[in-house]
Amino acid sequence: MKVTALIEDELIQEVMELSGAKNITEALKIALKDYRSRKMMRDSSNSIAAEPLEFTYGAEQLRDLNQK
Repeated sequence: MKVTALIEDELIQEVMELSGAKNITEALKIALKDYRSRKMMRDSSNSIAAEPLEFTYGAEQLRDLNQK
């Protein structure tokens, strides 16, 4: 996809340096992928916090099951 965006030169340069990207396109791809993965992890974490996992077996019950 071709995009035109107005982004400060300093920000682009900093992202390129931090990411080790060779050009603007690579820097933007790295930054967007990083944002996406962080957002997905945050959403998953919030979902788990809202509805914590419940275990039906205790440690002793699991040991007994594993020994059978």
